[in-house]
Amino acid sequence: MRYLTADFGSTYTKVTAIDTDVPEIVGTGAAFTTIETDVMEGLHNAFRELEKEIGKEWTPDKFLCCSSAAGGLKMVASGLVPDLTAKAARMAAASAGAKVMKTYSYEITRAEAEEIERLDPDLFLLCGGTDGGNVENIIHNAEVIGQIPGHFSTVVAGNKAAEEEVARILTEAGKPFVITENVMPNFNSLNIVPAKKCIMQLFIDRIIEAKGLSKAQERADNEIIPTPLAVLNACNLLSDGTKNRRGLGELLAIDLGGATTDVYSIGDGSPHEANIMHQGIPEPYSKRTVEGDLGMRYSLTALSEQLDLDAVAAEVGLTGDKLRDWVARCDADKSTRAETEDEILCEKALAKGAVSLATDRHVGHTHKVYSPMGEFFTINGKDLTLTDHVLGIGGALIHSADPTFILDGATFNISNYDKAKPLKPDFYLDSHYIMASMGLLSEQMPDVALELMLKELVKVGTKKKKQ
Repeated sequence: MRYLTADFGSTYTKVTAIDTDVPEIVGTGAAFTTIETDVMEGLHNAFRELEKEIGKEWTPDKFLCCSSAAGGLKMVASGLVPDLTAKAARMAAASAGAKVMKTYSYEITRAEAEEIERLDPDLFLLCGGTDGGNVENIIHNAEVIGQIPGHFSTVVAGNKAAEEEVARILTEAGKPFVITENVMPNFNSLNIVPAKKCIMQLFIDRIIEAKGLSKAQERADNEIIPTPLAVLNACNLLSDGTKNRRGLGELLAIDLGGATTDVYSIGDGSPHEANIMHQGIPEPYSKRTVEGDLGMRYSLTALSEQLDLDAVAAEVGLTGDKLRDWVARCDADKSTRAETEDEILCEKALAKGAVSLATDRHVGHTHKVYSPMGEFFTINGKDLTLTDHVLGIGGALIHSADPTFILDGATFNISNYDKAKPLKPDFYLDSHYIMASMGLLSEQMPDVALELMLKELVKVGTKKKKQ
């Protein structure tokens, strides 16, 4: 069977031709996304590039799509306290493939309401309180949401005791909403799947039209999903395998883009040492985090402000001033490309910095604790120290001459010993950017999708354990 997959990205529309009978990836093509006019124009241009590459016409039997165009699925979320329901809300949104722009805790203030209006989200995930617990917080925040101008929809996934009152408030305010199960029905108990399904349905029902993708949806043989969700599905398949073929096991994947850096981990993340105890809410087996302030172009200035540029530059033999000049140039013109040797080194250094910071935020953090029984450690988040596979995705990695150097930012560093990052993983590269495509194919033919990933993903190195 012949498949064509399309990923409508913020900058490029990427298409992949797949022959599942062989199986093989026949070819790929890309063109600028034309979200401002007609997305089908960019799709047709990418398809022409594909046929040029393979040297023949390609008539697919099935057409599958995903999209992160126009910023993807933009969400804000709220919960009662930062480390509990607010964190659960963020996990639910991220697992659905949304770009979580901001998470709010406690009662939303007037200033925060004005900020939400400026952020102009597509969806609001309203959480707060365990079932039978605090109701005042979620009711207050529902009242605030009702007064915020905008065309966003709201997913209510909080204390079920407040559902009727929240529904009344949002109905009277004329705000579209859907109510689902609490993301944290009991203390330290996660239940994010129902909220994830609601977010996905709202993406299908409302966002497709808003993002100009209705024509693509008419042609597609699947319901268009957010690109990050497609990548997450591919990571799950690559890690877990199928009933017929084993996967790689626990893995960490980093998608380094121009505006964001997405990090995916597949594995239970339980502490691997007897003297380490997990603290906080349970982590999902399949976890995604998105860092909207870490990117290689649109967020480059924000990235640079969080790095020690002198130290980062020294790693590649440059000065901090040279790196600062490069950041300023890229900030002034987002289309700037590295051409000289020094410019390439600047990109390399900044890319490693982005990978390092994004992974730091994704993994668990350990803390030393003293007790009458002696010294031990707690960890808040996932322990990924024994994760054996790190996968690089995204243009900055794919086009780098030294992806291993960049991916090393995702590994354990003694100077940041409290971050539970992989100790000695193998490094892989999605050199043809097929993960989103394979995530789409996984819903139709998982065995074929897994076989293609195992064949196409390139091993580029291994972390050398320091003695």
